Amino acid sequence: MKFGMLGTDGRIAAVAAEAIRRGAVFSVVVDAPAGVSPEVASTDGGSLLDPAVCDAVLVGAEGWSEARAELVRLLVQAGRPLLASHPLELSMLWAWEMEMIRRDAGGLLLPLCAERLHPFIGRLKAVLEASLAGSGPLGGVESMLLERRLGARGRADVLAAVARDADLVRVLTGDPARLSAIGLSPEGPAAAWHALVVAFTGPTSVPVRWQAASGGEPGLRIALVGDRGSAIVEIPDAGSRPWTWSAAGGADDEQAFDAPAAILDRFEAAWAAGARGDDSSAAAAAGTIPAATWADAARAIELADAVPRSLARGRAVDLHQEEFSDLGTFRGTMASLGCGIILAALLLVVLATLVGGVAHEFGWGFGGWLAGTWPFVALAALGGFLVLQLLPLLVAGSRRHE
Repeated sequence: MKFGMLGTDGRIAAVAAEAIRRGAVFSVVVDAPAGVSPEVASTDGGSLLDPAVCDAVLVGAEGWSEARAELVRLLVQAGRPLLASHPLELSMLWAWEMEMIRRDAGGLLLPLCAERLHPFIGRLKAVLEASLAGSGPLGGVESMLLERRLGARGRADVLAAVARDADLVRVLTGDPARLSAIGLSPEGPAAAWHALVVAFTGPTSVPVRWQAASGGEPGLRIALVGDRGSAIVEIPDAGSRPWTWSAAGGADDEQAFDAPAAILDRFEAAWAAGARGDDSSAAAAAGTIPAATWADAARAIELADAVPRSLARGRAVDLHQEEFSDLGTFRGTMASLGCGIILAALLLVVLATLVGGVAHEFGWGFGGWLAGTWPFVALAALGGFLVLQLLPLLVAGSRRHE
């Protein structure tokens, strides 16, 4: 298998190393980091669009720029298979735009969300569901705590960590309906990211709290707290260290996890089957958590995108779980346009009445004629608006024909 690479970061570099270990070849690297062989380093991003040059493309987040975002857009439009670091860009609009393009182009776009594939996440989800059903070892569930230990705790670092960990929150407790962010730093908003706390409220009604922390080995600690004890999963950032599991009433456990190999297995299986990105879950074994789709990644980025709004407002933000699509965008545009036409029609009536009165007073024939045309102008605008409502049917018909 021949890979291309667009940029890099630590997680994508680990996937690339695993691919090379399996015998894959990297034929072109765009935005190459230092140390890459000059034979494959390139500044021509257009070469990644050619299936003869590479079978699939790895996309990294380090040094992200508008030029790279535009190139990713072109790759998705061309239906090229992509394995992308998560998050690439902390923009909900950009992420959902890529998802809509992917649906139209029918390509494979898989985010690098490997943590959900570890057996301990499936085990923790099973314990949570059993406890909610009243038969779990923890008794009644009181809360779930996620403590993310970070080396750097700037705004971008913290929000990127929220986007990664929000995927686990969604896997374990479902899509949150409300998010509330609190900056605990007394030094002001600029320092609030160092001790950010984010509370999620989901369909399971289990309070979920995510917190940025310092000290200790970088990683994530997930604690499911019940009235009879807790279940704790330790997730180190270092791939060489195993995950650990401890729970009330059970033996401690540890298990190594090769995240690059796990995500590469899912990507290669989906690519070989010619599956779309939202069909990548077909590669998962029965009873296991499927690989994340790009829609999952976009939803996690949407959660991270809501954090600054919650901080600025000082209150919780409701999440509407809107499904983004071309049809949904069209309907929203038509709703806004309809309101605008109604307001414009009201202003036209007032203006026509004023002009008609002036024309009648001063014997201005053209003004009187102009004022009398307002019903036809309003009727034409409303008629054109109604004709536009047929546009989705025409577009759908042409797509079926193609």
